[in-house]
Amino acid sequence: MSTEEIYAISALLGYIIGSIPFGLILTRMAGYGDIRKIGSGNIGATNVLRTGNKTLALITVLCDAFKAGIGAFIASKIFAGDSSVTASLIAGSFGVLGHNFPVWLKFKGGKGVASTFGFILMTCWPVALIALAIWLAMAFTFKYSSLSALTAAALVPLVSYFLAPSPEYTYFYTAIVVLVIVRHHANIKRLIKGEESKIKLKKEEK
Repeated sequence: MSTEEIYAISALLGYIIGSIPFGLILTRMAGYGDIRKIGSGNIGATNVLRTGNKTLALITVLCDAFKAGIGAFIASKIFAGDSSVTASLIAGSFGVLGHNFPVWLKFKGGKGVASTFGFILMTCWPVALIALAIWLAMAFTFKYSSLSALTAAALVPLVSYFLAPSPEYTYFYTAIVVLVIVRHHANIKRLIKGEESKIKLKKEEK
């Protein structure tokens, strides 16, 4: 199998797994209807949290993180040798792309924060843990999920530059970080205007 074929298979594998819309599936199973008609209309965990069901939001964020990470993991195992690292990074990156632009939902998906975290966690866990710590610190301090995500994402390339095994990781992480920031363009506008919603937990409905 040629290197190009390995990378193409990795990309397809990552995209298919990443495009599974867990937020939409789980909220429908829980009886909340179409999550795209709630809050921001996003299928990610932050919008699922707006249903008031914290457990459901937690399951969603774990599933969204798992799907990008598992694609990277599978690629790293089935493609050994010199192509292993690049195949893993490609699969994880396309897992995030799949979450953001799922073919099943006419390419209208989430913003890729959890998926990006899962991808980085599987390929270079020290970078992921530092990014998580930054997110938590920002979230507890300012109560803005979007600001926390943007801050953590923006610092990932810098952290990976010092901690990742090779520059290749930083290249892929930077590309995905740019995507995360672009996907938050509406949030950035609201933050500048002081109109962004803070993290609020409603009482969970039974």
